[in-house]
Amino acid sequence: MKDNGLKQPVTDVKGIGEETAEALSDLNIRTVKDLLEYFPYRYEDYRLKDLSQVKHEEKVTVEGVVHSEPSLVYYGRKRSRLTIRLLVNQFLVQVVYFNQPYMKNKISINETLTVTGKWDAHRRTITASQTKIGEMKKNNEFEPVYHVKGSVTVKGVRRFIQLALNQYGESITETLPKEFLLNYKLLNRREAIRAIHFPLNSNDVKQARRRFVYEEFLYFQLKMQALRKFEREQSKGTIQKYDLEKLKLFLESLPFQLTNAQKRVVNEILADLKSPYRMNRLLQGDVGSGKTAVAAIALYASITAGFQGALMVPTEILAEQHAESLKSMLQPFDIECDLLTSSVKGKRRKEILEKVSNGKIHLLIGTHALIQDEVVFHKLGLVITDEQHRFGVEQRRILREKGENPDVLFMTATPIPRTLAITVFGEMDVSVIDEMPAGRKVIETYWAKHDMLDRVLGFMEKELIQGRQAYVICPLIEESDKLDVQNAIDVHASLTAYFGNRYHVGLMHGRLTSDEKDSVMKSFSSNDVQVLVSTTVVEVGVNVPNATMMVIYDAERFGLSQLHQLRGRVGRGSEQSYCILLADPKTEVGKERMKIMTETNDGFVLSEKDLELRGPGDFFGKKQSGLPEFKVADMVHDYRALETARNDAAELIRSEAFWNSPEYETLRGYLQESEVLKGEKLD
Repeated sequence: MKDNGLKQPVTDVKGIGEETAEALSDLNIRTVKDLLEYFPYRYEDYRLKDLSQVKHEEKVTVEGVVHSEPSLVYYGRKRSRLTIRLLVNQFLVQVVYFNQPYMKNKISINETLTVTGKWDAHRRTITASQTKIGEMKKNNEFEPVYHVKGSVTVKGVRRFIQLALNQYGESITETLPKEFLLNYKLLNRREAIRAIHFPLNSNDVKQARRRFVYEEFLYFQLKMQALRKFEREQSKGTIQKYDLEKLKLFLESLPFQLTNAQKRVVNEILADLKSPYRMNRLLQGDVGSGKTAVAAIALYASITAGFQGALMVPTEILAEQHAESLKSMLQPFDIECDLLTSSVKGKRRKEILEKVSNGKIHLLIGTHALIQDEVVFHKLGLVITDEQHRFGVEQRRILREKGENPDVLFMTATPIPRTLAITVFGEMDVSVIDEMPAGRKVIETYWAKHDMLDRVLGFMEKELIQGRQAYVICPLIEESDKLDVQNAIDVHASLTAYFGNRYHVGLMHGRLTSDEKDSVMKSFSSNDVQVLVSTTVVEVGVNVPNATMMVIYDAERFGLSQLHQLRGRVGRGSEQSYCILLADPKTEVGKERMKIMTETNDGFVLSEKDLELRGPGDFFGKKQSGLPEFKVADMVHDYRALETARNDAAELIRSEAFWNSPEYETLRGYLQESEVLKGEKLD
């Protein structure tokens, strides 16, 4: 990249010595470029505001005249409170200083003060954090605030950046093509770096931010779109000439009508099978939207083209349920399906492996047992992974390599907001089933406080009397000192006592072995257990149509998407189902979550809300490595810029000019440097 002039160590900046450089390296600042791109995470706003416009507890800067002598009160050792009255325009407000008794001798009546602090609108009081004697003379209305640690201070960072700008400002080169700067009226890079670090007003901050948000998104999407292009070109897929007549007969045999959304998605998948490129598609569909039927159609099409199919799911019980439903759909058409999990051993296992390798088994369903070395397919054409974010990238890759560039379909029932889908799965095609099958009853959701538990249990008993079953979900397994939440073991004990010998109460949590979990789930599936107390391990895919009620303890501990996933365990049969959220949320966000859950059953609406309330980091959990780290951009609030950047990146990657024209040299250089295209010859 052209920025080589800024790759020199920070010690080259006059005024930064070895000791300072060492302290800066703890903040990952090692080069001049790192220093100039060490952006503030917020700004102190020193604009004078009209107090009638300021919200309660907002930070404010005011200028006023001291109207009363300072009053100082001591309470306890080294603890004091100093109060003055300040006339700010037409407002007479109280200014309070905690533990700053020395201010008493600095402030005189009728003097002008500039005070910054927190505004209490009810008491008309400002708790001062900064005071300047005299009128405000700041050139900058906004001061940047940086993350710092060790001996490095915010003031220090500002000073070092100023030194670097003075010395190297002229070396900052443009990284975006002219057309984008003009089209979107963006600041050039040099102006933007100055404005983000030393803004004169709010517009400076806004324009600098616009520039860097777009730049970050464009670079990230270029990587994604280039990855997609190279993946497609390198992974020549197999053209699967499926039998259309047989496929029509199969569709007619299904005991239900496909929804329009299912038809659209099936057509997208069939087009992929026929194309010479390898399919790399993500299929999103809410709980119960009919993804299994789509998978069955895709697998059947591939099998009629002379290939084998594989379906990999995260748990054994889920694999068994899929095997059961797929066998009932496919066996009448002479399709041989079998199940391979770690429980299948000895002679039976050997027999399955042999049939898979000689092509007698057309479809193999299983857990990660499918990726063991001993599993050798005869001619694998289509790989489907269910709840794909549960498997590591490595596991998915191994399964893909079981065939010669088989088509790959990932399925998930976690409704992923569009913003996240195009960020995390940007190199995939995305299909969405956004319509529910006709006749499905909406799960009725209620929010109850903990003191209503007796009523909730009474309601549960009514359902149990009618022969139905219930889930009870808890956030933790055992007592925790840190969190006052109902734990699964306690709840199991109290419900066992409550129901006595009238009903069986089972217990499931993450510390059980796989075999123990399977055993508990089987007892629940066969109605030997009527009430299942569980942690969230029950979340994915398990199908118990007879379960009509779910109670979630301490529901405010869960995100909206997780609550929705859990709720989807009920409502799978023909009877009306219910979900009761037991929660006493203390925060506004917690209350908002409970309210939203009772108002909508649409997973995509919920996932967008969840993203707004929790932010992207929490959406997949902290361990999800798919989320890029942006310095300035925010996927949720800047989603329009993300979509624009994605469209621009896709167009660039498709164009001839991008790969040849000198105008795009910097962008090509970035791709050459990026990990994605190591070793690729770009021009």
